[in-house]
Amino acid sequence: MIGAAREGTQPGPAPAGEFEPKLLTVLREGYGLAALRADALAGLTVAIVALPLSMAIAMASGVGPERGLFTAIVGGFLVSLLGGSRHQIGGPAGAFIVLVSACVMQIGLDGLILATFLSGVLLAAIGRARLGGYVRFIPYPVTVAFSAGIGVIILASQMRDALGLDLGGAEPAAILPKLAALWEARASFTPAAAALTAGTVALIVGLRRFRPGWPGMIIAIALASGAVAALGLPVETIGTRFGALPRLPPMPGLPEISPATLIAALPWAGSFALLGAIESLLSATVADGMTGRRHRPNAELVAQGVANMGSALFGGFCVTGTIARTATNVRAGALSPVSGMLHALWLLGFMVLAAPLAVHVPLAALAGVLIVVAWGMAERTAMIGLMRASRADAAIVLVTFLLVVFRDLVEGIVAGAAIGGAVALRRIAEATRLESAQTPPEDAPAPPGGRGAVAVWHLRGPWFFGTAALLGAVLERIADEPRAFVLDCSGVPFVDSSGLHALERLAARLGRFAADHGVQVYLEPGEAAITQAATLEVTVLDTLWNGRNIAIVDASTEAHMLDLLIYRQSARIEGPTGPHEWMICGKSCLAGDVFGTFQLPAPLRPGDRISFADAAGYTMVKKNWFNGLNMPAIVLLEADGQERVVRAFDYRDYAASLS
Repeated sequence: MIGAAREGTQPGPAPAGEFEPKLLTVLREGYGLAALRADALAGLTVAIVALPLSMAIAMASGVGPERGLFTAIVGGFLVSLLGGSRHQIGGPAGAFIVLVSACVMQIGLDGLILATFLSGVLLAAIGRARLGGYVRFIPYPVTVAFSAGIGVIILASQMRDALGLDLGGAEPAAILPKLAALWEARASFTPAAAALTAGTVALIVGLRRFRPGWPGMIIAIALASGAVAALGLPVETIGTRFGALPRLPPMPGLPEISPATLIAALPWAGSFALLGAIESLLSATVADGMTGRRHRPNAELVAQGVANMGSALFGGFCVTGTIARTATNVRAGALSPVSGMLHALWLLGFMVLAAPLAVHVPLAALAGVLIVVAWGMAERTAMIGLMRASRADAAIVLVTFLLVVFRDLVEGIVAGAAIGGAVALRRIAEATRLESAQTPPEDAPAPPGGRGAVAVWHLRGPWFFGTAALLGAVLERIADEPRAFVLDCSGVPFVDSSGLHALERLAARLGRFAADHGVQVYLEPGEAAITQAATLEVTVLDTLWNGRNIAIVDASTEAHMLDLLIYRQSARIEGPTGPHEWMICGKSCLAGDVFGTFQLPAPLRPGDRISFADAAGYTMVKKNWFNGLNMPAIVLLEADGQERVVRAFDYRDYAASLS
């Protein structure tokens, strides 16, 4: 039965678990007071780290520090509430500093908020389209070089406040003009600002080494603020540049929208969405590696989309998963997404109670915080290792790094991924081989007219557009006047349209060759498999307990999915898994008539319908009548959800096949 829908315990076209927030999974598993205490402590720890970072990133991005807090509170809460990771912490990220500051300079703050909202729409659409899994195909050298490039940009962006320079105007966004402007302003160097920056960096690094459990960033900020107030140091503070901070986020709303503002914001929204998808899924993957869990990438992207829309509504900007804060959350003992939600509430409490104190925070100290962050993003060991690994990896790293630093973040990612893809295709093509052998097939007929040996050629490796050209040389390498030509494709795992076209051309040439020279041609298809084309729909006839749960269905592996017996494999059921283990067996009298053992979300009952995936192999069209099991009907699932029977079979079809 082809393409029919399922109901009951079987998943439909879009498995519900794919988009289910991890919070619901945690609550279903059971969530008690002990877990709440652990999450509350972890959330407080992350909030202490996020408080100075959120303000520092916002200011480095060209907006007020309060908007960094709005982003962390609203966006961080929604990421944890709806996300597909148990430990992800959302908020403003250093990776966005360059993009956000450039966006503000070009289309203003209102344009940034609109672009953030539109990026949320794009992210949610990417997640609903199930494209989250493709982000993992970005090569590792690209992510390393991208992170290092961002670190360099953040470092350059903090030199103004770290050295107390007065540029006399707006700071250029591009790094070369920025460095030139900083050099021109060297006469305004403020020793007190440089001393505060150096002291902040030294204190954070020292506490990480000797007291790793202490909140180094918040301690450094507090001590620097106290020093400025006590000594009256001539440095800029949050209050002197931005004024007093609000105690609550604003009421939700969006700036005025017009066709012109939409056109101006859309390119920035696309850049924000691409960078946000990469950063958030990379952060979730890091959390998986630390905990042994697995995140749901598509659910995570949908949550990131909603979080960006929510952040924009409350005056914030781009939200993404943050690797450093997520790692802190895991190390602090977080057990569920509740810790991320509580981290946002802790930040809201800090904002309500401590906003008047923030005006005394020196900008040089916040610059020191970001310098530490930038140094951590450089990934020096990984960069050096990749540069030494191979020329291909070195080229990917250099191109990505230089484009990110001197051109554009998105250009760097796209160019690096393109080079990485080209290198991978070249390596795959080089691994594909066409090998000659002179072993005749056992059932080959006697050579006509005493002609020479059998020409046997083995194709090994994927057959795609990068390797299809090899087929053009096959006939030129055939021994003179062979009595038979065998092309063995058993070592070919897949063939794309270019490879198939090459095979078709080869078959046509071999046909002419066979007619001209009187030779025989054999094409060995190998381990061919057809996937995602059809399902075998069966119904549960009965259930029983024999040391395990067993369900009997109205089909048989021998009659309907013979491949399972031949290759000793289990059938595949798509969709969410669960705690209920069931062995599904056919109704024939044969021992071993088992489709497989599956973890299902609910117990099976007579009448339930089950869909076995990837059933479009040759056994689905084989006319058989085995122990009263006839050939399954062929049914199409229409676009409107209706099932249309194309053809049904009975014993007469089997009998007709015997003649």
